[in-house]
Amino acid sequence: MLGDFIFGFQWWIVLLLIGVIFTPITYYLFPNFVDRGYIFSKSIGILFLSYLMLLVGIVHILPFSFFSLVLLLVLCAVLSIFAAKKYGLWLPLLKDLKPLSKWIVIEEVFFLIIFIFFSYVRSFAPDINGLEKFMDYGFVNSILRTTYFPPKDMWFTPLSINYYYFGHFITAVLTKLSLLESNYTFNLMIATIAGLTFASSFSIGINLYHKVAEKVGFFKIIIVGILSGLLVTFAGNLHVLYTLFLPYENEHPAPFWQLVFSPQTFPNSYWYPNATRFIYHTIHEFPIYSWTVSDLHGHVTDIPFVLLTIAFIYSLFLGYKKMSHEKKTPKTKKLLNTYYHIIRRDLPLSLVQTMILSLLLAVMYMTNAWDGLIYFLLALLLIAYLNWKELSQASLSIIQKLLNFVLGLIVPSVVLGLGLLIFSLPLSLFFKPFVSGIGILCAPSFLTSIGHIGPLLFEPNHCQHSPWWQLATLYGFFYFFIILLFIAFIKIKRLTKSDIFILMLTLIATLLIIVPEFMYAKDIYPDHYRANTMFKLVFQSFIMLSLVTGYAISRISIALKIKKTLLTRLMYIIFFFITLCLLTAVFTYPYFAIVSYYGNLKTYYGLNGTKYLDTKYPNDAKAIAWLNKNMK
Repeated sequence: MLGDFIFGFQWWIVLLLIGVIFTPITYYLFPNFVDRGYIFSKSIGILFLSYLMLLVGIVHILPFSFFSLVLLLVLCAVLSIFAAKKYGLWLPLLKDLKPLSKWIVIEEVFFLIIFIFFSYVRSFAPDINGLEKFMDYGFVNSILRTTYFPPKDMWFTPLSINYYYFGHFITAVLTKLSLLESNYTFNLMIATIAGLTFASSFSIGINLYHKVAEKVGFFKIIIVGILSGLLVTFAGNLHVLYTLFLPYENEHPAPFWQLVFSPQTFPNSYWYPNATRFIYHTIHEFPIYSWTVSDLHGHVTDIPFVLLTIAFIYSLFLGYKKMSHEKKTPKTKKLLNTYYHIIRRDLPLSLVQTMILSLLLAVMYMTNAWDGLIYFLLALLLIAYLNWKELSQASLSIIQKLLNFVLGLIVPSVVLGLGLLIFSLPLSLFFKPFVSGIGILCAPSFLTSIGHIGPLLFEPNHCQHSPWWQLATLYGFFYFFIILLFIAFIKIKRLTKSDIFILMLTLIATLLIIVPEFMYAKDIYPDHYRANTMFKLVFQSFIMLSLVTGYAISRISIALKIKKTLLTRLMYIIFFFITLCLLTAVFTYPYFAIVSYYGNLKTYYGLNGTKYLDTKYPNDAKAIAWLNKNMK
């Protein structure tokens, strides 16, 4: 156990160093956050350092080595200092250091608590074995053996890895930089992602709430942040209600109200993976299931970057200032000049902010392709809102407003799209996509006889829809609070920016749930043809809805406390009781998952993910040791 603690401490020191180096840049990117986005300095640092290493490795400027990473980290430190000086950040940063110190300590402590917790949990079943762990571990080791990029595919050498491997790459970067072995860092990386997920969600939660109730007490803000972190990191869904009923007998689940209610036999042989395979032939996972089974897959490694992007887009929204059309679009000018005004300002962002957003989208694409597209859509939704908000107050005709709105959306789409394409070239230059078209569910016979129109596919016998009660079981917890929040919004005369941003997240998240009911991306799964599409979309939906729900609970509480009448007090008590019951339900899922997967946490094995080979496959273990020692 002492050795595991030392390795964990060594790993954390590297993360802390990276975060400190990138703190000035984070301070610049989150000027409207009460904590100045401190916790995101780790994610930003890991992202920039890894991307730079990939870039210089592809063009053969530097080999992939510990010394190259140290050199690049020093370069990042110099650039961070230069940027702080250029933008005049040193004095404000030093001035804010004292009030920010409480947030720095709190977020660092939360990160450490979750990191230590999941490191400890993993030590009861650390084996890199089963599910997709061999694949993930193989990619990490292949990257570690690489001198210049792209890395080789362990199955198809000398061909390069034809996969979204950036998440595996950052694991390899941290492995090399920490001077640890990958059979330890595989498990440490899972714990790191979980820790960053909680702390990042905490930061988003406190900043959403702080902009609504700036005079609220410090303790209440902390509670809201913790709730947001817990929901994103630990919440399950209402499938846990099946613990109170006798189990259904086959793989086709029945509504729980059709089963025998049997609380005396709780938990009724409840099997935690069923909550992620509830809808027939589909996958609908969520973060706590990912931490439990601990596959180091792209949808998992991308979560810190997803939360970083959500926070960054929200920060851009908070910092947006309305431009004046009155002064810059005189009536004597032609429409072309009006369009030039829109093109000239193209995005309500600076050039640096635009490039950073493009890089974030590209990195998400290289880590888990769907995520880059999903948050590209969120960015465009935000820009569309800002554009329409500004144009609605301008002295222009309806036609001019519509034309300006369309152009004001096309330009940023092109700018961000080009940025995404350019920044993702280190992957896309060597990558052949798996998707061969977009399938339409339940296509009529005259279309299935045609087969396809361009990228649209019309395949016969491809008609699956999710029953409403299954969708309600999976997402009813979230939408209960969302509906109440909308009712509260109706009664609130003026929405804050936080309210509007929450509406945007809700819209995107809802769209992601709806899309797999009508179409799917054609990939390598013939029978489970919409499984991967649903999986990648609703995983992000779950994250967004968790943030929305944390905000909704706090926002509704504020609304009920505004009028201190007997009725509102009674409503608050009822709301508090229902909320407590629902939270208890979704937070019981981690217990069933962790206890089941980790054997009731009875036997401590440590963090060595390949130690099991010594006892289960001793001859293979000796062969692997010889290969690692003698083969380059």
